[in-house]
Amino acid sequence: MTQDELKQAAAAAAIDDIKPLLLADAVIGIGTGSTVNRFIDLLAGSRHLFRGAVASSQATTARLKANGIEVFELNHVGSVPVYIDGADEINHHLQMIKGGGGALTREKIIAACAERFVCIADASKRVQLLGGFPLPIEVIPMARSYVARELVKLGFNPIYRDGVVTDNGNQILDCHGLMLEDPRHTESELNNIVGVVTNGLFARRPADVLLLAGEDGVSRFTH
Repeated sequence: MTQDELKQAAAAAAIDDIKPLLLADAVIGIGTGSTVNRFIDLLAGSRHLFRGAVASSQATTARLKANGIEVFELNHVGSVPVYIDGADEINHHLQMIKGGGGALTREKIIAACAERFVCIADASKRVQLLGGFPLPIEVIPMARSYVARELVKLGFNPIYRDGVVTDNGNQILDCHGLMLEDPRHTESELNNIVGVVTNGLFARRPADVLLLAGEDGVSRFTH
């Protein structure tokens, strides 16, 4: 199977997985990325079963609306029964690195609000140790150089993602060449740097369910 076919398989499995949660008044959370785009396109066939969605990016908002799915502001939603998103890397504890597409802050906010977090990914995203994929850190623009210096003090190698502005109007530093043995500690340590909005480690709030597509089909893992 090609990677595109694996992504499609993971997206289809997620539709089956969340159908019991698609109630008439439900507003679900939707992430950002190529696998999620396939999920949104499939979800359109079930849009009559639920109220709508909250989106983690402007790109996701546009795709949801194009598929006839109503988009709500998170502040106007009482609860989010389920959040569906992909991962750039995910380990056996269902902790992740996310944010390759630059939507890490809004993704993390919706994940924090969600009662259940379903991650959809192809088998190439499963790793023993997080850090092979560059760890994104969203920063307030005026603090970028300061944050970069503080990261260097901690042994990180930050590189400015040139020309990228997040949906929140911020900038991103990508930290390369990491081997993260304690992602929960690192997540908190990075967020304590003044000027950091958030970082792409989803360790303190990992996924509850992983739907991982491989050559033998889609495997389901729980936290």
